Amino acid sequence: MTTAPPDSAPPPDRLPPDGPGDSPDALADASAGGRPRRGIQSVEVGGQLLTALASQGGPMALKDLAAEAGMPPGKAHPYLVSFGRIGLVTQDAATGRYLLGPLALQLGLISLQQSDPVHVASQALAPLAQEIGQTVAIAVWGTRGATIVRVEPSPAAVHVNMRHGTVFSLADTASGRLFGAYLDPRTVEAMLETERRRGHARTPRDAGAPGMPAPRPWPTWKEFSAQLDEVRRQGMSRSEGEVVGGINAMAAPVFDGSGRIVLALVAIGPVGTFSTAWDGPVARALKMCAAEVSLRLGASAGR
Repeated sequence: MTTAPPDSAPPPDRLPPDGPGDSPDALADASAGGRPRRGIQSVEVGGQLLTALASQGGPMALKDLAAEAGMPPGKAHPYLVSFGRIGLVTQDAATGRYLLGPLALQLGLISLQQSDPVHVASQALAPLAQEIGQTVAIAVWGTRGATIVRVEPSPAAVHVNMRHGTVFSLADTASGRLFGAYLDPRTVEAMLETERRRGHARTPRDAGAPGMPAPRPWPTWKEFSAQLDEVRRQGMSRSEGEVVGGINAMAAPVFDGSGRIVLALVAIGPVGTFSTAWDGPVARALKMCAAEVSLRLGASAGR
């Protein structure tokens, strides 16, 4: 436990601006002086059609595309003609359906190349810590397992610390099981066997103290696979006093545009203030934040 001065500042948006004065959602939100910035309304209206195409993920008929964008077909058609001329959309000659064009593909690829997962996720840590009142961190998969690379302490006066470079056990921690659920099973099974050979303790560090649980047997691959199935069903993982007695943790996955897990958002805190309920406030905030970061890295909605 660590004592830290309380922070009374109001929580900011979870994902902060990409640049000075720029909202990640719209440059027209506000200028430095607080006044709305001028935008081009027709561009924003046409953008609804592009958003609808991207959300659908496949070719769409004009009627369906217009309905998804919330406008009549007669209004949507001129936008699609212009978008077609510059390559943002294309029309299938056989079916007449619309889909994203070559320029949209190029823009998407360049955006993915410019997106560093840790950098993007780091922007979300401070707002997330403020929102849930717990210490949060980013973990990536390294050669020895799930490794902490960024930490944002809790704003609460009493909180749990994590250190950069800490490597978490595959079998005993929320972060380890999360990566285990989404990585190649062959990689995971090999790591489980490596940890077994190293003889990692599967009990809290203060095991043996009065009231602490007795050592548990190491899981077989079949038993561990069942735990990973639960992680995938819930879309996140949790740990209740497994590493240190009285300390809980939860972790949510962040995916890139190919659907590959690139990092985990981790929250950790004392059992008295940290609920590990799958539908609790920590779980909801953690999953929502991970989903937002995933979207910024090109993952499809709902991944």
